[in-house]
Amino acid sequence: MSKKLIAYFSASGTTRKVAKNLSEAIGADIYEIKPAIPYKGADLNWNNSQSRSSIEMNDKNSRPELADKDAKISDYDVIYIGFPIWWYVAPHIINTFLESYDFSGKTIVIFATSGGSGLGNTIAELKPSAPNVAKWIEGKILSGRSSKDELKKFNESIGV
Repeated sequence: MSKKLIAYFSASGTTRKVAKNLSEAIGADIYEIKPAIPYKGADLNWNNSQSRSSIEMNDKNSRPELADKDAKISDYDVIYIGFPIWWYVAPHIINTFLESYDFSGKTIVIFATSGGSGLGNTIAELKPSAPNVAKWIEGKILSGRSSKDELKKFNESIGV
């Protein structure tokens, strides 16, 4: 049986709730991916082209700084990475996270929360940030209302 980690970034709390429930449902450890400068409400206003998130997402090379680099990635075989979908892909802080650790030989399972869009090109956008991943698994969009039973079924459906 492989050792699993749920690593997640949550700007508003929805992804945090899903990550905690998933962790409990499948018996995985949990790690929060935190920005060095926390996002405030105004930073997340996608209607404002000058908001922090809009500026970051308009620059493919943007890499928001992490608050820490304490994840013990080497201890795990399977890493679930959760985040809200921003502009049809993962927030760039996820690229920062992937570029900060060695994921050689690991399996990465992507899951996200979203107000209406799918995963889009998420994995294609993330792969260059972790080129030595053994296997990428595109999970799905999970709801903040997902029950632990639903999350167990999700985990069973991806086969890890």
